[in-house]
Amino acid sequence: MTAEPRVQRDQRPLVLEVAARQARRRGPLAWLLTFLSQSPLNVLAMGLILLFLFLVIFGDALAPHDPVKPDIAFKLHAPSTTYWFGTDELGRDILSRVMSGAKYSLGIACIILSIALIIGVVVGAIAGYLGGLVDEILMRVTDLFLAFPALILAMAIAATLGRNLQNVVIALIAVYWPWYARLVRGQVLSIKEREFVEAARAVGAGPGRVMLRHILPNTTAPVIVQLTIDVGYAVLATAGLSFLGLGAQPPIPEWGTMIAGARTFFREAWWYITFPGLALTLTVVGFNLLGDGLRDYLDPRSRRQ
Repeated sequence: MTAEPRVQRDQRPLVLEVAARQARRRGPLAWLLTFLSQSPLNVLAMGLILLFLFLVIFGDALAPHDPVKPDIAFKLHAPSTTYWFGTDELGRDILSRVMSGAKYSLGIACIILSIALIIGVVVGAIAGYLGGLVDEILMRVTDLFLAFPALILAMAIAATLGRNLQNVVIALIAVYWPWYARLVRGQVLSIKEREFVEAARAVGAGPGRVMLRHILPNTTAPVIVQLTIDVGYAVLATAGLSFLGLGAQPPIPEWGTMIAGARTFFREAWWYITFPGLALTLTVVGFNLLGDGLRDYLDPRSRRQ
């Protein structure tokens, strides 16, 4: 019996791409299993993200103590069996505050990017598809937002509107939507001239149908990769603005606000700043790893040999 030939090294990306497409056709579960099997880092990323998404939904309910109720008798209490992450300067349980704070840090970041994505996709798709004067006007407006450093622009908007979490959401939406508009516009400009789009027009498909059925679905891969990476950066930006006093205000247990409050007690209570900082770090690492994994999975040519 003839031995089965081995797949050559330079053929692996093609083989993996075909396998990925077959998995997607079989359904979401097969797609997920194929993605997870590509690398242990994908499993780690998915585990971290599911953990923090679980805390976003159930963190308040599962918190062992009230995250905002002070108990001065136990202020700056070191980690113990009662307070696993210790307590802060008002005796509040840090574990409970970290769990409850997930919905502010990660939950708010997801809201920011969802709205920014919708605005960016609409603007980019219209600009790329219609072209001409419409493209020029929309892209010049986009350039106005991109002309300023992102964090400086966000700080200026948040400080102007007022110091609260709602205004941070508005500020960061203004920062993020132009990047998606540029990304989608570039994809639409490339795709709208391809043969399958011309064929759809030839059989009488209108602009709306061409855009929704043939162009936008083919822009999803780069947009999804960019979105997963941006979640981590949005979490950092939300925490950073709160750290500067422009976002969530005490006693809201947002991670950036907790880190800001812990600065004074850094030497005498190491746990106070460590655990919210660790939650922030793991969230960002999880989404960055997921973005890298999705990039390699959706575009096998980018996979390192």
